Amino acid sequence: MRRFSSRGHDFLPTEYTNIKPFLPSLPPPPIGPDGSPLGPEALSVLFPSGMIQHEITLEPRVPIPEDVLEAYKVYRPSPLIRAFELERALETPAHIYYKYEGTNPAGSHKSNTALPQAYFAARDGISRITTETGAGQWGSALSQACGRFGIDLDVFMVRASYLQKPLRKTFINMHGGSVCASPSDRTRSGRSFLESDPEHPGSLGIAISEAVEVVLSEEDSCYSLGSVSDAVCLHQSIIGQESILQMEEMGEYPTEIIACVGGGSNFAGIAFPFLEKMLTGGEKIKFTAVEPTVCPTLTKGKLMYDFGDASGLTPRYMMYTLGAGFVPPPIHAGGLRYHGMAPLVSHLVKLGLINPVAYNQQKTLKAGREFTRLEGILPAPESNHAVAAAMDSAIEARESGEKKVILFNLSGHGFLDLAAYENR
Repeated sequence: MRRFSSRGHDFLPTEYTNIKPFLPSLPPPPIGPDGSPLGPEALSVLFPSGMIQHEITLEPRVPIPEDVLEAYKVYRPSPLIRAFELERALETPAHIYYKYEGTNPAGSHKSNTALPQAYFAARDGISRITTETGAGQWGSALSQACGRFGIDLDVFMVRASYLQKPLRKTFINMHGGSVCASPSDRTRSGRSFLESDPEHPGSLGIAISEAVEVVLSEEDSCYSLGSVSDAVCLHQSIIGQESILQMEEMGEYPTEIIACVGGGSNFAGIAFPFLEKMLTGGEKIKFTAVEPTVCPTLTKGKLMYDFGDASGLTPRYMMYTLGAGFVPPPIHAGGLRYHGMAPLVSHLVKLGLINPVAYNQQKTLKAGREFTRLEGILPAPESNHAVAAAMDSAIEARESGEKKVILFNLSGHGFLDLAAYENR
């Protein structure tokens, strides 16, 4: 029995796969201040042209630019691994596989969209990207991508994570990016939140407001985001495409796919290509999206139009949301502390194609410790939510005798998050 799949470049797709043409319906479009749908021209003040095209396309297959494909080849395909030791420890008949996205230099799945976004900015002659980051995975990935394509980078990092994870700042600086804690005194949005609370822990919504405000006031600058948007979900589809080929090589096919969700990108990345196969006549799969109990966007939020940021500078999107002003507790899974959810993921939950669940931090960190001891890989705090759910599913199989093939996305490593394990 094989533990590792192959990682040859023949497993690396040359096109992104787009879930939208295969859905029974599409989510409502984003809207502007007057409530009317926004066209692509409204996005041009924030995004490079290539990102806008990827956001609106309804083509089922979208070519990956050659320069981006060459950058992917540094670390892709990522490994697909069978968790034999975890299976033995749980005494489960289930077969557990994980797609490990922590092998690239930035340590998470975020590089899959950072590289095309930096490429599109450089192609349009843009000299600077401004962005936000929660726990720092996105800022790390984008700093490396900007370094590759010769773009300057400014990062607003949620203050709670900025203080918890100082080595993220070191990594971003190493690649030429600059980072500050958000809320900051650099923007009107940041100053307004600091006036109400000088020790404000920050939120992704606030950091987005600051980044967008800067871009709207600067020439030769664009905004970049690491999750939520249709374009980001499109880029992440390489995870699932590789997984399909690797699972075929291993001689199995998943009955359940699991991933953590914050904004929705790593879940979309592994799930959407399999969902396409299911919607076009393939085998039925259970899709499980795992979020933290302290930021329960899918399990307790409302499906409604809401802003993507705390100050109302972005368009409004139809999504599950806890409200743009929501400030979550400073848990260590900072990448999951977002008030909203990707419109595509939200729409699929509404259609009943995705099963959302919520886990608490103590349970997920316990699962991460056990996984590290057994499998030899230290998961990011965010990824632990998928680990915990996979373990629960495998235990259910042990108790019921059900034959399961579980595939989960291990979306990043936790070597810059060791304080989370030390303090819990």
